[in-house]
Amino acid sequence: MKIGRRHVLLLLGGAVGSAIAAQAAPTKIPKIGVLIVAKPAQEPALREFRKALAGLGYVEGQNISIEVQSAEGKRDRLPELAARLVRDKVDIIAAWMTPAVTAAKAATTEIPIVMLGAGDPVGNGLVASLARPGGNITGIAGVTAELAAKTLELLREMLPSMGRAVALCNASDPFSRPFLQQIQLAGRSLGAEVVPIMVMKDHILGSDFAAMREKRVDGVIVQPSLPPKQAARMALRDRLPAASPATLFPAVGGLLGYGGLSSESSSRAAVFVDKILKGRSPAELPVEQRARFDLVINLKTAKALGIIVPASLLARADQIIE
Repeated sequence: MKIGRRHVLLLLGGAVGSAIAAQAAPTKIPKIGVLIVAKPAQEPALREFRKALAGLGYVEGQNISIEVQSAEGKRDRLPELAARLVRDKVDIIAAWMTPAVTAAKAATTEIPIVMLGAGDPVGNGLVASLARPGGNITGIAGVTAELAAKTLELLREMLPSMGRAVALCNASDPFSRPFLQQIQLAGRSLGAEVVPIMVMKDHILGSDFAAMREKRVDGVIVQPSLPPKQAARMALRDRLPAASPATLFPAVGGLLGYGGLSSESSSRAAVFVDKILKGRSPAELPVEQRARFDLVINLKTAKALGIIVPASLLARADQIIE
């Protein structure tokens, strides 16, 4: 078949046009959806997450995008926000704290989920095992129930006369049960009464602190999934020594915190995101547990409460906020 010069030019023109169109077509960049319980409490962790991603070569707006959905402390909004991320077709969901991970799990069984700070992920049914998660969730395991008990022990060491303490629990967080059980066990061994208060609306703590005043308690252990800044502020207002198994708590005004550094967890979460984007399956990425736990004491809060922190406890502190 003889092809004329005009046909050759048309074919060449079409090929060149297709090549130009291919070059002009925008390249889809991965979208990371971030689901958090509250701003600004988790802003430091978000900054560390972004910084770690940048260190791995991801530049927002160029080869990655990040969509943050915050429930603003209103836990009942998390399912709606998780569903929004699924509708927006994000490539990975990074979820902070057990309630957010639970909401993300309910929203999708296909999109990979990287968890940060989910308490007892095996016991709460988030993963099959730490070594082989088996589904679409992996990441960093959070506070263990034993840490809650250790936090009570540290608070008692700071306040030897403490006879009654409140365990302030997040009723909507499945981790609240083992959290409370371990604190009560520690209380019995220390000879201290533990009074549970279940917070029904984790963004409204006023009535719960009013109940503490009526019960004449000496201290309070705050579950990490409750708003830390609000809890710290109210505890200081009511002159209640407050501690939490989370190093973020004293950073926002609480008296004492004991746990893994949130900055380290955020950096490790970025590594999980990188591995999944490069083709690894979350089902085969072992869940990491924090290997190091730090004691942080807010000396400014201690002075405001009129508490003299024992020198032995100060010597063991990994960080002292003054």
